[in-house]
Amino acid sequence: MNSKFQDTLMKYIMPIANKVEQQKHLQAIKDGMISIIPIIIVGSISLLPLAIANLLGSGPVYDFLNAHMSVLTYAGMFTTDMLSIYAAMFIAIALAKSYGICGNLTGATAIMVHLILSGLSIEGGMDISYLGASGLFNCIVSAILSVEVTRILQKKNIIIKLPDSVPSMVGESFAALIPLIVNAVIAIAIANISLAASGKVFPAFIMSILAPAISTMDTLPALLLVIFLTQFLWFFGLHGPSITSAVWASFAIAYEAENMANYAAGLPVEHVFTFGMYYGVLQIGGSGLTIGLVLMMMRSKAKSLKSIGTVGIVPSIFGINEPIIFGAPIILNPFLFIPFVFGPLVITVISYLSMTSGLVGKPIAGPPGFLPPGVGAFLMTLDWKCVVLVFVNLIIMTIFYYPFFKMMEADELKKEQGEAA
Repeated sequence: MNSKFQDTLMKYIMPIANKVEQQKHLQAIKDGMISIIPIIIVGSISLLPLAIANLLGSGPVYDFLNAHMSVLTYAGMFTTDMLSIYAAMFIAIALAKSYGICGNLTGATAIMVHLILSGLSIEGGMDISYLGASGLFNCIVSAILSVEVTRILQKKNIIIKLPDSVPSMVGESFAALIPLIVNAVIAIAIANISLAASGKVFPAFIMSILAPAISTMDTLPALLLVIFLTQFLWFFGLHGPSITSAVWASFAIAYEAENMANYAAGLPVEHVFTFGMYYGVLQIGGSGLTIGLVLMMMRSKAKSLKSIGTVGIVPSIFGINEPIIFGAPIILNPFLFIPFVFGPLVITVISYLSMTSGLVGKPIAGPPGFLPPGVGAFLMTLDWKCVVLVFVNLIIMTIFYYPFFKMMEADELKKEQGEAA
């Protein structure tokens, strides 16, 4: 029966996979995101001391970590906090390569466009809020825009050509000059139009359009919409939580504070949706609840999947699953679309009904982030049944991922066998 189910999935998903493989822009986004895996891993490792300190709470190791936290997490400022810069460069290079555009300045042009669109001049420097994960959508726009403008100008022969006797490096630099100027002018125009029209920097303006206008977040339909949009955006390489949290963050903070105040006053705790609920139950182990998937990857016969799973297991335990999202990859992976996008919706229904029915306690505290599965859930509710709920959710998601993982694994094994031959 399992084999028939997988055959059915292959029948309908493989045509979609083939179309994705042939689409230049989607493939460039995918290849560019995969290229930033080493940077993500370095950034993820730099976050582990913070996670361990949150887990310990006190003691000599905790004191040591806190005393040296700025040094231990220093790499994060230049890796994950500026992730979109690297992504813009790699996406642009991948797209340019697919067009046969050869130029060392392709990636640099994309970075320039991205900085113009994302950066906001402030007194004493520049606001870099949108150069990290929250700027991933904008980096895709920047990369595609810069390469397409360059491609059109080259196609129209609107470039500076030097004699063949000139060294190739010098020739490429001058050939890239006009596209560079045109890209800068376009980016400056877009950035200023965005500020004039909305009062927001371009990435913030885009986020305000993408994020749904939801009046209340503490209902099951609202939660399902948030989780669906988060997963859907992640699948296409956009940092879902960074985009959707622009709408739900204020609600989650207010609900959490109200629950804590009511609990302290001996009043009924009413709200379900808080930061702790989101990260400690609905997205435990990272968006898509991928810990089960990581464990299957670690035992995979496909060498590539096994190596990614091995690297990603420790960060995933602490809720950092970007190495898996970008490394498997889950992004634009037709095999994992259904479990990654729709599986968390099932978990949301189970978790919401468990709390509203009184089976599991509601959030009464705001636990620290980056905690292993179950730890944050217990600190949030002081209810051991919430810990059970977390592991039930992870088991359900593992079962959900299994047939799709096996299909992906079979495809990866064929590729590895083909390369070996």
